[in-house]
Amino acid sequence: MKAGKVERYINDHKSRGKPMLFIVIDPCDHKSPEAAVKTAKQSVDAGADMILVGGSIGAQGELLDYTTKRIKEEVNVPINIFPGNTSTITKYADSIYFMRMLNSRNTYWLSTAQTVAAPVLKETKLEVLPTGYIVVEPGGTVGWVGDAKPIPRGKPAIAAAVALGGEYGGSRIIITDAGSASRLGPIPIAMVKAVASSITVPYIVAGGIKTPAQAAGIIKAGADAIQVGTMVESGNVKKTVTKLAATIKKAGKAKL
Repeated sequence: MKAGKVERYINDHKSRGKPMLFIVIDPCDHKSPEAAVKTAKQSVDAGADMILVGGSIGAQGELLDYTTKRIKEEVNVPINIFPGNTSTITKYADSIYFMRMLNSRNTYWLSTAQTVAAPVLKETKLEVLPTGYIVVEPGGTVGWVGDAKPIPRGKPAIAAAVALGGEYGGSRIIITDAGSASRLGPIPIAMVKAVASSITVPYIVAGGIKTPAQAAGIIKAGADAIQVGTMVESGNVKKTVTKLAATIKKAGKAKL
């Protein structure tokens, strides 16, 4: 399968050493679909490189369709689906993470969900992004739902090996995620460095990022993008994203 427009967009940023900022919009975490659309638009205006829609099993059906369609009308960056399950699919997006949870104990998240979703995706014409998804301690809701065997935070070599296995198995994007609003904060810098140095495909870090300084450290350690959601669900979205985008772009010029 050849790389499509969105994958080329991500790869181009990686090849030029330009870190990316992905904003997750979960319709279920906003008071209304229009509030979610407003957050997405403000995020893009402030410098976000991509909008991800989804993230929970409640983001589906009419709510997902309407929110995604409205966001697409308001922004000029790719809209990618971050699926919580096989129902998190809408034809109004540009692409979708076709994810395998690489450290799940349950074969459903390794192959069955993908088998069920594949024929539906073929009909939607969405661009499919083969993605290896790795849950790191504490893992949060996604770890519980996905029956993950979370990577211990003090074991960066394990994360690196799982990521490399994912790439060798066909994943063209790798994500490590500590879980939404991780109580332990983001993935340790040592782990980011280990994963980044072990793979050649784009590497995205998600979960627990609460400050621009944390985001900058992750980019300097070798990540190609950060993915945040909780940070923009309250407060001044434009101010938050503007500072975050500027910080990671500066950090990209000083990677370790």
